[in-house]
Amino acid sequence: MSSAEVALAAAPEAKHYTGLLDWLTTTDHKKIGLMYLIFSLVNAWVGGLFAGMVRLRLYDPNWNFIKPEFFNQMLTMHATVMIFMVVMPAFVGFGNYLVPLMIGARDMAFPKLNAFSFWMLIPPSLMMYASFFTVGGSAQGGWWSYPPLSGAEFSPGAGESLWCLAIILLGISSIMGAVNFLVTIADMRAPGMGWMQMPLFVWATEITAWLLLLAVPILSGVLVMLLSDRIFHTGFFQPGLGGDPLLYQHLFWFFGHPEVYIMILPAFGIMSHVLPAFAHKPVFGYKGMVYALASIGVLGFMVWAHHMFTSGISPEAQIFFSTTSLIIAVPTGVKVYSWLASMWGGTIDFSAAMKFGLGFIGLFVIGGLNGVVLAIVPFDIAVHNTYFIVAHLHFVLFGGSVMGLMAATYFWFPKMTGRRLSEKLGNWHFWLFFIGFLWVFTPMHILGIEGMPRRVAFYRPEFTDLNRFISLGFLLLLAGGLIFTYNVIHSIRHGEPTPEPDPWKINDVQQSLEWMVPSPPPAWNFDEVPVYEEG
Repeated sequence: MSSAEVALAAAPEAKHYTGLLDWLTTTDHKKIGLMYLIFSLVNAWVGGLFAGMVRLRLYDPNWNFIKPEFFNQMLTMHATVMIFMVVMPAFVGFGNYLVPLMIGARDMAFPKLNAFSFWMLIPPSLMMYASFFTVGGSAQGGWWSYPPLSGAEFSPGAGESLWCLAIILLGISSIMGAVNFLVTIADMRAPGMGWMQMPLFVWATEITAWLLLLAVPILSGVLVMLLSDRIFHTGFFQPGLGGDPLLYQHLFWFFGHPEVYIMILPAFGIMSHVLPAFAHKPVFGYKGMVYALASIGVLGFMVWAHHMFTSGISPEAQIFFSTTSLIIAVPTGVKVYSWLASMWGGTIDFSAAMKFGLGFIGLFVIGGLNGVVLAIVPFDIAVHNTYFIVAHLHFVLFGGSVMGLMAATYFWFPKMTGRRLSEKLGNWHFWLFFIGFLWVFTPMHILGIEGMPRRVAFYRPEFTDLNRFISLGFLLLLAGGLIFTYNVIHSIRHGEPTPEPDPWKINDVQQSLEWMVPSPPPAWNFDEVPVYEEG
């Protein structure tokens, strides 16, 4: 019996089940990764619908069919869904699919735990959406749910409590997934693959897993405290009972800022594959990239209070957090220079994946420079809680994380399905997203500098024209999303076949093991355990 037959016999879901039941019971890391990606795409449409409702209200705040309370719910749930149910699961999905292939493993270290981590997402997601049908509706306190706005006095309905419980359960899924990634990468690499031979996407996943393992329990703990205040009337964050609302902010942002890097580090790893591949050159400065990724992981835990410059923290604390926020720009700059050097002098193929990669660099650099400016305390105080912050956040997370996800989809779709996505539709998708993004979020810098506060359903008349302009730009993003979704669904069955292991012909410059197996890979990944030989 061949090694492939032995592996297949050891996989009962592949032997005994077919069709839907196979997907419901599978422990194959590839199928679980695809289910993460499908979950993310479905929720992206829901979260995008929430964003559309927000922009519809802001087009004309006098339209009373969207009440201010419902506006607050849409705003809170848009951010919550996009962060916890779209971007994070999507990167976990790519990690699930690619990491075992990249390191020469047959599966994740704990296949059943891997499946449980995915299915753990479904109940809290349904709970989140079900909160709209409770008395008082869903949570209204923003995705950070600061007390006292998230306390029982201001949010008496069950929606806020369901929100807290759902985030705790989503966090448990993330923690289990992080443990699985760390053990898989540490113990299941192919013979000959040392730490400094791992692909950069694997490095990015490793560091992201550490951030999840260290940061998410902090979020879970602070939400348990908030729930206790709401339900049992404890006084963790209630000044009348001896509590301190600022304690919540410190604990939340100790998670919240590493969370930014949880959502962007995998995109850095993706760019380190996509950009060199379509420049037909090896990545420049591999070791420097590894150290830069690790530095960001460490520094990400040292900058949390730059979100709190207006909260009354001491001048000494302001200086410390301002300085660390500026320092974190250094390893970020190292990566950007590495990507540019990787393309310099190369023969660039402007595929859809490459366009999204280049768009990522442009938009993320703008968002990063905004972050440097916001690290300067007087300017941060001046624009705090204005639309300048909204612009900065979306340049980092839409211009960064989402563009990275799009590049990854076009790049690895042939490996996952054995078919290409349409390049023609991909070009339409890119330009609609890129122009639509600049249309929507660039004017928000102006609104912020002019003083328009964020998270408001009403605004002064002088902000009307820019808000209407921004709301119209949402239609471009909607069109791009429709084209992408159609492209994915259509190409699964009717895309150009690419059964060869290396459909992009890049294995001469990118020694990553997923390009050594057929497209799509077999259930057992490798007929024989590969031996990694550099060069």
